[in-house]
Amino acid sequence: MTINEIGLVLSFLSLAIWIGLLCFRGQFWLCDRRLSNLTSNFDNYPSICAVIPARNEAEMIPFSLRSLFQQSYPGSFTIVLVDDNSTDDTAIIAQELAKDLNKTQQLHIISGAALPVGWSGKLWAMEQGINYAERLSPLPDYFLLTDADIQHHSTNIYELVTKAKEDNLDLVSLMVLLRCESFWEKLLIPAFVFFFQKLYPFPLVNNPNKSIAAAAGGCILIKRETLTKIGGMERVRQALIDDCALAAAVKNPGKIWLGLTQSTRSLRPYPSLESIWDMVARTAYTQLNYSPFLLLGTVLGMTLVYLVPPLALIGGLLMGNLAIALTGLITWLLMAIAYFPTIKLYNCSPIYAFCLPIITLLYNLMTIDSAWRHWRGKGGAWKGRVYPTVNS
Repeated sequence: MTINEIGLVLSFLSLAIWIGLLCFRGQFWLCDRRLSNLTSNFDNYPSICAVIPARNEAEMIPFSLRSLFQQSYPGSFTIVLVDDNSTDDTAIIAQELAKDLNKTQQLHIISGAALPVGWSGKLWAMEQGINYAERLSPLPDYFLLTDADIQHHSTNIYELVTKAKEDNLDLVSLMVLLRCESFWEKLLIPAFVFFFQKLYPFPLVNNPNKSIAAAAGGCILIKRETLTKIGGMERVRQALIDDCALAAAVKNPGKIWLGLTQSTRSLRPYPSLESIWDMVARTAYTQLNYSPFLLLGTVLGMTLVYLVPPLALIGGLLMGNLAIALTGLITWLLMAIAYFPTIKLYNCSPIYAFCLPIITLLYNLMTIDSAWRHWRGKGGAWKGRVYPTVNS
């Protein structure tokens, strides 16, 4: 085959893939799964216990904890903060905030035990918090599993519970709005959410007849009975991608729902390329089940889907091949159309919708680096811990 023929085949193949994604991948790109206008009039509101694993979160905990104290939820609501061997003043700051707001009866702070073999740090902290909460009165009907960097909207728990009760759901989760302020955050963070939605289309996740399951670990409401039934956090104790592993365990045979929000948000800053790179590289190879073949397939696939269109446009123009150039242009436009709702979700300039090719190149490099870190025994590093051989 000639170069022109190869270019034409690759450009048409990329176009066909994008048409398939837009039409047959659960409309993942619409970003339309939201909790909105939910009202309830329950006779008895279920009791809720928020479990927060916190390791060296002195900067974040005043904001996240305050947002939980300010929830407008009419039922019983308690908070268990697990101080996961912090070396800063996380626990002290949390206790002082509770005193200042007259919420000491609502907050329970426990010191985390040493990390046992076979557990990831966050999951071990949550396991301890759940075990403690199961001795409280009233016994929680639901657990809110959340992170120490999440700032919850004042009606968040009310809306989560209403959704769970009205639709008889075992698990309700929100992909919180990630911080998107610096240049690198605007360039790369919306794409992270876009790729997640493409991998786990929310409409398919929420369809009980589909096997695909996912959750977002920053905000998960789960029935206590359901969590007990699946074996508790021990069921997913080694999973670095614990949220999706938990959702998969719940969905068979339970019901789950995953959506987006602009009102509950993560405060975790990613101001530099390095900080985002480390966040992605920590678990990217885990998502590929540590398989070199899946790594190769992913890199080649991402290249075909995201990099071929602009290359086809430029190459077609340079070679004077209008068919290749036009196919590349159409595919690039479809790509931008698919990405635009996510860009709008994050209130970024529409120009970023056309940046997926360069973004994908960076994510490809991050994924390769994730594999390289794993092969060197440095995969899964987080908060001073390294999990080199964790399997989901």
